[in-house]
Amino acid sequence: MRVGIDKINLAVPHHYIDMVELAKTRGVDPDKFTIGIGQDRMSYALPNEDAIAMAANAAEPILTSADKEQIDQVIFATESGVDYSKSGATFLMELLGIQPFARAFEIKQACYGATAGLLNACDYVALRPDRKVLIIASDIAKYGLNTGGEVTQGAGAVAMLVSANPQLLNIERETVAKSYNEHDFWRPNDQPYPLVDGKYSTELYIQMFHEVLAEMIQRYPDTVSQYQTLICHTPFTKMGRKAMVAAQSQLSEPWTSRIDQWLERYDASVRLNRQVGNIYTGSLFLSLISLLIHGDLHVHDKIGLFSYGSGAVAEMFTAEVVNPPLDMIADLTIEQKLNQREKLSIDDYEAVYDASLEDASWQSLPTSSGFYLAEIKEGRRIYQSR
Repeated sequence: MRVGIDKINLAVPHHYIDMVELAKTRGVDPDKFTIGIGQDRMSYALPNEDAIAMAANAAEPILTSADKEQIDQVIFATESGVDYSKSGATFLMELLGIQPFARAFEIKQACYGATAGLLNACDYVALRPDRKVLIIASDIAKYGLNTGGEVTQGAGAVAMLVSANPQLLNIERETVAKSYNEHDFWRPNDQPYPLVDGKYSTELYIQMFHEVLAEMIQRYPDTVSQYQTLICHTPFTKMGRKAMVAAQSQLSEPWTSRIDQWLERYDASVRLNRQVGNIYTGSLFLSLISLLIHGDLHVHDKIGLFSYGSGAVAEMFTAEVVNPPLDMIADLTIEQKLNQREKLSIDDYEAVYDASLEDASWQSLPTSSGFYLAEIKEGRRIYQSR
C-alpha cells in the first residue's frame, strides 16, 4: 500500500508588487532583485487576507463531500498564527465543513512545519488507510518597509490532502532529518517582524543541505540515484541553486553529475515562486507545484525534496509520481489565477503596510473572492465567504 499526496492546491492574495518598481523606488538596480535574488513579483496580503483565509481558499477547491467525511486530522502549518493559544486549524474545520470527530492542531517550526505535518500525516494514514489527513501551509512573510528582507517577502497557502493509494504522489518512507539550536531567523513574541542574521542563515541552509544530502546518499544511495530532480525550500529562488552548487564541490562522482541533472530542472521548480515570493511553510510545496506544472515529469519519476526551517531543522525525503501531474492539477487553473492578480502601486503598498483590519486606508482596494476575515469582535475572529 502506498501513501502520499492525493491532491494539492495553491491560493494567493489578490495583489502583487512588481519587483522592478520596488527596486526603483528603493534606489536599487532592478537586476539585484530580478536576477540576484530571482524575484519578479511578490504576493501581498491585505488585512482581511490573513493566514486562515488563505488556507481555507487553498483547501476548499480540492475537497469533496466524501473527503470531508474521511478526514481525521486537520494540520495547520504556519509561523503567521493568529492566536498564541487557539489553533488556526479549528477555524478551518468550521470553514471547510470537515466532519467534527477529527483532530485539529497547529505546527510551528519556521519553514519546516508543513513537512512535519505531511510526514506525520503519511504515518497516520499508513495505519488507517480508509482515513485522510488535510495539511495546509499558510504564511505571510513581512520584514518591514525598506529593509534588507523586503525583497524576500510574500504571501500564500498550499493545501495537501494525504490518502492511501494517492492519485498524485507517493511519499516514500526513507528520510533523513537533522536539527540544531541556532539563531539564524527567529521572532520573539514581542517583535512585530522577524530577527534575521541573513548571511549566517544562508550559510546554515547550505551547510544543512550538504549534511542531509550526504547522509541520504550514505543511507539510501539507490533511492537518491533515482531522483529525476531535487527541489528545495525557497525563501528566495536562488537559494536552492546556491546549496546544490556548494554541495557539488564537496561530493564525488557520480553525485556531482547527478546534481548537474537536478539543476537542469531547477528553473522549472521555481517558476511560480518567482511570481509569489516567500511563503515560509509553503515555499517547498509551491516549488513542488511549479515542478509538477513545468517540470515535464512522467509516471514513476522520483523527486527529492529538501525542507529547511530556521532555528534549525532540515529534512530530505522522496516523492514518486503516480499519474501525469498536469492531468491531476490542470483544472485548478493555478497559473491563470496568478495572472488575474492586480498590481498594487508602491504608494498604496506603503500606505497600507501596517494597516489593521479596521483602518480605512485599504478598504477601497479590491480583494479576491472566497474566504476573508470579516471582523474581529471582542478578540474573536469572524470569517465569511463571498
